[in-house]
Amino acid sequence: MARKATAGYAATERVGSVGRVSDEIVWMSTQEAARRLGVTPRTLYRFVDEGSLPAYKMGRVLRLKAADVDDFIERSRVQPGSLEHLYPERKTATSRIDGNET
Repeated sequence: MARKATAGYAATERVGSVGRVSDEIVWMSTQEAARRLGVTPRTLYRFVDEGSLPAYKMGRVLRLKAADVDDFIERSRVQPGSLEHLYPERKTATSRIDGNET
């Protein structure tokens, strides 16, 4: 058996007739996942409740797959040019010369 660590989870792999099969899932607590995402636990619970981030109830606690958290991070990436609505229109040099402050 080969032991291989990959992004988001460590896996024990065995090579068979079908190919490589991952045996191990790395689970994260809600505290660990919130820390990894840089959000509060309350925000993490909101992501789970909205269906944006899958979680699993094991007994009385919620657990998240590290790979799901990493996938959520990638899906949350902001595309360049998509935040133009957040900053005011820039004033051009010609508008100041004309006396038109817009």
